[in-house]
Amino acid sequence: MAGTGIDTSILNKGAHSASYFDLARSAGDGADIVDFCIPCNPYFPTPEMFDELSRDLKNILKYYPSDSMGITKKLSSVLGLHPQTVAMANGSTELITWIDHLLIKESIAIPIPTFGRWTDQPLETGKRVDMFPLQEREGFRLNLDDYVRFIRERNSRVAVICNVNNPDGNYIPRRDVIRFMDMLGDLDLVVVDESFIDFSDAEQYPSVGPDAVIRPNTVVLKSLGKNFGLHGIRFGYMLANPAIAGKIGKALPKWNLNSLAEKVVFMIQDHEEEYEDSLRLLSRDRRQMAGELSRVPGLTVFPSQGNFFLVKLPTEWSGVALRDFLVANHGVYTRECGNKLGMTSQFMRMVVRPPRDVDRLIDGMMDYGRQFMRGSQYDDGPIDMRRGGWSNTVEDVPDNLIQYPSRRTEYTARRAANG
Repeated sequence: MAGTGIDTSILNKGAHSASYFDLARSAGDGADIVDFCIPCNPYFPTPEMFDELSRDLKNILKYYPSDSMGITKKLSSVLGLHPQTVAMANGSTELITWIDHLLIKESIAIPIPTFGRWTDQPLETGKRVDMFPLQEREGFRLNLDDYVRFIRERNSRVAVICNVNNPDGNYIPRRDVIRFMDMLGDLDLVVVDESFIDFSDAEQYPSVGPDAVIRPNTVVLKSLGKNFGLHGIRFGYMLANPAIAGKIGKALPKWNLNSLAEKVVFMIQDHEEEYEDSLRLLSRDRRQMAGELSRVPGLTVFPSQGNFFLVKLPTEWSGVALRDFLVANHGVYTRECGNKLGMTSQFMRMVVRPPRDVDRLIDGMMDYGRQFMRGSQYDDGPIDMRRGGWSNTVEDVPDNLIQYPSRRTEYTARRAANG
C-alpha cells in the first residue's frame, strides 16, 4: 500500500476506532502516525514530567499500588474536594458501567450523538434507552427545555447530558446545567459527564461538580486521562453526595487503580501551572485549527469548546474513504462518525493538535479532494475565502474563544517535502 504501508482493513473491525497500537503494529518500525482520532491533551504531561515517570518506572512496575481509597484521598486533597464525595476508578467507562449496574433500574434518557457508552452500556443490560436526537440544522446544540419535555413524556427515570458533548463540541453554560439538575430533582439520577470540560474556555468556572455534591440525585463524571493526556493510564473519578459516591466506591475493587495512576496523582500538585499552560495552548490551537479547517472547500466546521472539532464533509466525499486515504497516504489517523448513533459517515471528528500536525492533516484532505474538483480549487496556493463552497468560516467560531491570529496562509509543508 502506498505511503505508510498501514493495512486500512483494521479500521473497519469493531464498533470503536482502532487503537494507536493496532495502527503502529500494522505499519511496522519507523511508522510516523499523527493521531487526530483519540482526544488527548498534546501539551501535558511535559517532557520533564515524562522524564520523572521514566526514572521511577522500575518501582512503578515492580510494586503494588496503594488501595483505591488512599489514592482517592490524595486526589481529593489536590483538587480541594471532600473525599466522601469522590469515587475514583479505572477510567470513566468503569464508572459508567457501575452507574448502570447500581443506579439505573428501568430507563435512561440521553441526547444523541454522544459518547457511545452512554447508550451501549444500558442497552447491553436490558434497560430502555430513550434517545433524544440532536439536530444538524441547530448545530447539534442541546435545548435543555425541549430535552426535559422529552424526559417527562417518556417517563425516563435517569437523565444524562455530556458537557462538553462528544463529538460536536457544544457547551452548556453552568447556570443552565444547574437549572436542568433542579428541574429533574425527582428522577432516580441525573448524570453530567464533564470528561472534556477542562478544555472549555467559555467560563472561568464551568464545572457543576460543587453543585452536584449537595443534591440528592446528581453525579458528575471526570476523565483524567483526557485532561492529562494519559489515556493509557485509565483513570477518572465521579463527584456526588456521600450516599451515592459511597455506594459506587464500595462496589469498586479495592485495588482498581494501578501504580502509574498513583504516581501521576501524587505528581500533579507540583505541576498545576504546567497543566493550566497546556489548556491555554490548546485553546490557542483550537482557534487556529478552526481557521485552517474552514479553508477546505465545502467543509462544514462546527464550533467547539472541546479539544476536537466535528466537521461535515462535502457531499461527494466519503468519510470512510477519507479516513483510509489519510492514514494510508499521509499517516494521519482520524475519526469517522458513521458508527455513532445520530450521525452518518459524512461527519468526522478531528482532535485539536499543534499547527505542524494540522498542516499535515489539511495537506492530506486537499490531496483527497483533488479527485472531485476541476480547476485549481485544491491547488497549492492560498485559497480565496471569498469563493463559494464553504458552509462555515473562521468568523463563525464563537466569539467567546480567545482570539489568536493564524500564521499560515498556504498549505505547502508536505508538498514541499515531496518536491
